[in-house]
Amino acid sequence: MIQVKRKDSKESFENLLRRFNRKVQQSGVLAISKEAKYFQKPISKTERRKKAIIRKERKEIKVKKLKLGIR
Repeated sequence: MIQVKRKDSKESFENLLRRFNRKVQQSGVLAISKEAKYFQKPISKTERRKKAIIRKERKEIKVKKLKLGIR
């Protein structure tokens, strides 16, 4: 659990909150929780790469069609 204490009694709440947010970002807690939000089937690296290549090719075709004015 991440804890942040005031440096002195004059430290503003905004500064305290900013330091807390920075520590949360650096710890990676949010990234882990976002990944765990939805279950993903474990797939091999090669399958993941193939799917990424296909997505990239489809996107390139889509961009070319947009530039030409074709739907």
